[in-house]
Amino acid sequence: MYEVEVKVEADLEAVRQRLDELGAEHVDSVEQVDTYYDAPHRDFAATDEAFRVREETVGSDTETRITYKGPLVEADSKTREEFETRVHDGEVMRSIAESLGFDPAATVRKERERYAIREFIVTLDRVDGVGEFVEVETAVETEGEVGPAREQAFDLLRDLGLDPDEQTQTSYLGLLLAGDTQE
Repeated sequence: MYEVEVKVEADLEAVRQRLDELGAEHVDSVEQVDTYYDAPHRDFAATDEAFRVREETVGSDTETRITYKGPLVEADSKTREEFETRVHDGEVMRSIAESLGFDPAATVRKERERYAIREFIVTLDRVDGVGEFVEVETAVETEGEVGPAREQAFDLLRDLGLDPDEQTQTSYLGLLLAGDTQE
């Protein structure tokens, strides 16, 4: 599966209003704490990969997932192959990763509001130490579907009053580590 994602810095209140005007459905509001790991066998920063343990809290419920993100597959969006699964116990998962030589690299904390519109999820993010961003994403099965999905994501960004040419392909982790504070 490929995650097709475009991300731009934005005024979240203006985008929230535009989503309402377009009839988007509010899916949920969550808090996420992502712990990213360095691998003992290769440099993820050099290969543009990521391995993380995510704790996501909705209300009083917390779920833990592990995710591997492969390198970008195109230059025009943040599209990459992604594998993710839920784990029963986040603390045990972190212990397994660290016992295998994976070292915690950084933690990214964010508040997210997710909306469904068309075949996309639009996420309004407040990221500690980084700023406010809007992500438009969808999943496709084959690499051949990436281009058309990206163009539809660009169209949705425009409908939200945002400019696809202002997108950033740098992850929140990369922005945090670079000290690119937007607030």
